[in-house]
Amino acid sequence: MNRKITIIPIFFLALISVILFSCDTKQKPVKVELLSRSWLFEAKNPAIATLTAQDANGELTVPADTTKGFTIKFTAVLKEFEGEKTIIEIPEILTVRLRQHDANDRARQNYPAYKMKNGSVPVLEASIALRLPTDKNPVENMVIGIPLAMLEKPYGEHEVTLNFSGVEWTMYIDGELLDNDFALGYPQWQGKGEWKSHAAYIKKADFYYPDIKPERIKKDMPETMTNIQYWTPPGHNTWVGDVATFYHKGRYHVFYLFDRREHGSKFGRGGHYFEHLSTADFKTWSEHEAAMPIEEQWETLGTGTPFVFDEKFCISYGLHTTRIYPREVTTLPAQWNYLNEHGKTGTFTRDNTTGFPAGSTYSVSEDGISNFKKTGIMFHPCENPSVYTTPDGKLRMLANYGSKGTWESESIDGGWHTIDADFPYGGDCTFYFRWGRFDYILGGFNRMWSKPSVSPDNSYADIVRQGIDFYNGFSVPAVTEIEGERFLLAGWVSMKGWGGTLAVHELVQYPDGRIGTKWMEEIVPATEKEKRLATSLSEKATFSADNDNFLLTFDVHPITNKKGKLGVVLLPDTGDKDACEMQIRLDDMYAQYGGGSLNDYAGKEKSLREGGNPQGARNYAIENLIDTNKPFTMRMIIKGTDKFGGSVVDTEIAGRHTMISYRPGLRVKNLLFRTEDVELRNISIAQLSE
Repeated sequence: MNRKITIIPIFFLALISVILFSCDTKQKPVKVELLSRSWLFEAKNPAIATLTAQDANGELTVPADTTKGFTIKFTAVLKEFEGEKTIIEIPEILTVRLRQHDANDRARQNYPAYKMKNGSVPVLEASIALRLPTDKNPVENMVIGIPLAMLEKPYGEHEVTLNFSGVEWTMYIDGELLDNDFALGYPQWQGKGEWKSHAAYIKKADFYYPDIKPERIKKDMPETMTNIQYWTPPGHNTWVGDVATFYHKGRYHVFYLFDRREHGSKFGRGGHYFEHLSTADFKTWSEHEAAMPIEEQWETLGTGTPFVFDEKFCISYGLHTTRIYPREVTTLPAQWNYLNEHGKTGTFTRDNTTGFPAGSTYSVSEDGISNFKKTGIMFHPCENPSVYTTPDGKLRMLANYGSKGTWESESIDGGWHTIDADFPYGGDCTFYFRWGRFDYILGGFNRMWSKPSVSPDNSYADIVRQGIDFYNGFSVPAVTEIEGERFLLAGWVSMKGWGGTLAVHELVQYPDGRIGTKWMEEIVPATEKEKRLATSLSEKATFSADNDNFLLTFDVHPITNKKGKLGVVLLPDTGDKDACEMQIRLDDMYAQYGGGSLNDYAGKEKSLREGGNPQGARNYAIENLIDTNKPFTMRMIIKGTDKFGGSVVDTEIAGRHTMISYRPGLRVKNLLFRTEDVELRNISIAQLSE
């Protein structure tokens, strides 16, 4: 039998091979499934007062118990305006206004994250006057608001809800929570009064007392965001603060202090609380209900650590009550007195002590994944507890903020006694982990110690002093072991005060115990439209980036017997204002971020050992590079957004070091390469997919 043989030209075979290879190797996007942002307000009682466009002034009588809160629901007719318009007012209590915001002013609210097409930033704000329960009981205005450009249709009718619960002051628009702050004090109602609205902007306004309790609307399909790397929560002024991570029963958990207003919420007391994300495969992430929400006016939370003890998934954290009330009216004096008298801590609750709760406490997950419940137990006067279990099962704590030293106990709830009163030295957050034959302690922003695991606890060596730390632009990094004996480093990249983006890298360990960092491949942002910029380059050259969100890859080849130098300058549209240079000096094994110049290399920056500031995530250096005395690959991700007001620059060097920096004002359009005794090969660029 004759068989027909089809010969496929080699060209098409090669083409098919390329297509198949591309399909197999293309990075799959990461997906973050969010909780619903939509809320329902169902009033159980009728409004106690109503305004309409026809009757824009009216009486308002509010009962004396202001702790029960109130809700105002109104239909706003938003339209173009000039200057400032007061659209609802309750004299000496509340003001709702429209105003034109300075398009260059990102302080506190970061309103320029959303601009109109003409570059203007009109905002809607609501201000409530609260009498503070501190000092001489001053009255301060608490302001929440949004840029109108963040609305799908900025102008037109919108349903606005302002809710004062006694704990939170929140703005919802069309049912979506868009801004909030945490109350301190209450409005001083004068009994019978008046309120008024601007008939041209308010169609109808209803006042409810007490406040309406919102209910989250569950949706069949969750809202999603792409990429967990460089992630911030949805919103114009929402940031990631201190990060605490843990791996438990096949899930990686990220707890982070939710930050608005650059650490300025609650009238500058921080107003932080722990939000919660987790993933089982690093490709799909789930947002959970807040692990430790703020539920009382005296609450503002500080850093802690997740841990498992007695088969319970727990997270410790600090009560930073002394930011609000003087120490003497908190539980701290009683806790310290007990510790000094007994040589160990006691178990304190609101039932067995007086004063506002303060110090160390913890919550317990009801299902081993989320659904954390506060225990109400204060087990130590330290205000940032780092609780962990040692590899041999002992319960320990590193004390920070208000205390110091290493502590041990047989119970979480109390009985903590010192095993080393002076080490570590305290600060914002210390973090212990063991990897193989070595123990490590991170000291918050800028300290790091290590020792062989078989050595006594008093033998920790100062790694920063040796210049071989791995601080790489993260603030308060946390380390967690995941499946496969892999260790992840997570932290926040400083952008706005005490907040910024989430970042996660992977650790690399060497036989002598030294640790480097590399990108975690599972969460590297997906790319598209890759193109080759140059096959070989050994002189100054400039290229267009085409887009300000991209992955840049190239190989570095030192010329024989010469160690060389290179610089990659990230440039905006014109000139070098706000430009950034990533510089590698192979002769002294340094890498650094510095200011970018069209004319010459940036001057030398300092490493952490030399007094530099990696945790500031601006200009800094790392030293003692590994594996850069031979050809190596560099990768750089540049991500610029309107919310950032600039760009994140994340660099991986030889798969051994990572460095991340935030560059205010920089949106990259051009790339300038400089080399000395170095050849760059295979320079390619690929746009980030999102």
